[in-house]
Amino acid sequence: MTSNNLSRFGVSMEEGLLESFDQLIEEKGYKTRSEAVRDLVREKLVKHKWEQDDHEVAGCLLIFYDHHQRHLMGELTTIQHDYHDTILATTHFHLDHHNCLEMIVVRGNAQNIRTLRDKLLSLKGVKYGSLSVSPVDAP
Repeated sequence: MTSNNLSRFGVSMEEGLLESFDQLIEEKGYKTRSEAVRDLVREKLVKHKWEQDDHEVAGCLLIFYDHHQRHLMGELTTIQHDYHDTILATTHFHLDHHNCLEMIVVRGNAQNIRTLRDKLLSLKGVKYGSLSVSPVDAP
């Protein structure tokens, strides 16, 4: 790649976040921040492409939430019952007095699972969530 194919841009970041990023860069063996940023962008683009595809997948949805949030437990249960044909299993962990982790194993149509993810993660009281999936027919 020649320098004519490269574009430069600036990124503003909190100092603590940048320090953590630099530590990650060192741990992973990147020579420059640019290499690390390029890999992060590629990873995000691949994930975005997957989210545009529609095929059968299986995986795990993790959600971290405050179980003291008013009405949250009922909303979580209602949504999960609406997706009983997609959810294979759930496991609930009490992390401390307020925080819980729910691990939801899923299998089904990718769009359906994305919709389930979005419904759960958008609930008030859900602090963080992530979905990791793979196509069912993956080698």
